[in-house]
Amino acid sequence: MKREGNNRTRIHLFLLFMVAAVLIWSVIKPASYMTWAAEAAPAIAGFIIVIATYSRFRLTTLSYIIIAVLMILVLVGGHYTYSKVPLFNWIKEVFDLHRNHYDRFGHLLKGLFVIVIREVLIRQAQIRKGFWLFTISISISLAIAALYEIIEWIAVKVAKGGKASKDFLGMQGDMWDAQWDMSLTFIGSILSLLLLSKLHNKLLKK
Repeated sequence: MKREGNNRTRIHLFLLFMVAAVLIWSVIKPASYMTWAAEAAPAIAGFIIVIATYSRFRLTTLSYIIIAVLMILVLVGGHYTYSKVPLFNWIKEVFDLHRNHYDRFGHLLKGLFVIVIREVLIRQAQIRKGFWLFTISISISLAIAALYEIIEWIAVKVAKGGKASKDFLGMQGDMWDAQWDMSLTFIGSILSLLLLSKLHNKLLKK
C-alpha cells in the first residue's frame, strides 16, 4: 500500500515538473505577451490551486493527468495563439480546411474536466453515482464553458478590439464560434463520463 502511494506521488511530481517545463517554454518569446497573459491565466491559476490544495485534498491520479493535459493545452495555445498552432496549421493546409481547429480540439478535450468535477461532487457533496451525478457534472462543465465564453466577450469589449483581443477571442471569422466551443465541450464531457467513469470509480476506491 505504501509502495503504491509512493508510485502515485512520483507520477504526480512528474506531472508537476512537466507542466512547469511547458509553462517556462510557453512564456519565452510567445507570439504576443498580451495574448499569452490572457490565454495562460486559467492554467497558471489552476497550477497554483493544485499545489495549494495537494496536501489537504488530494485528487486521483486520473484527475491530475487530466488537469496537466488541459494546462499544457492552454499554455501551447497561449504561446502561439490558438489560431496559429503549427501542427494544426499543417493539418489545415493538408486537408484544405478553412480555419485552424486547435481551439475546437481544445474545447473538445476540455470536456475531460468533467471527471474532476465528478470527483469533487462524489467526495465533497457526497452525491451518489447515477443519473443525478451524471447530470450535475455535465451541467457544471457546461456552465464553466459558458462562463469562459462570457469572459472572452467581456475582455474584447473592454479592450475595444485590437489584434490581441481578436487572437484571444479566436473566432477566425466564425460568428458561431462560441456555440461551437460550448457544444464541443458538451460532447467531450459526455464522452469522458461514458469512457472514464468505471476507471475513475476504481481509483476512487483506492
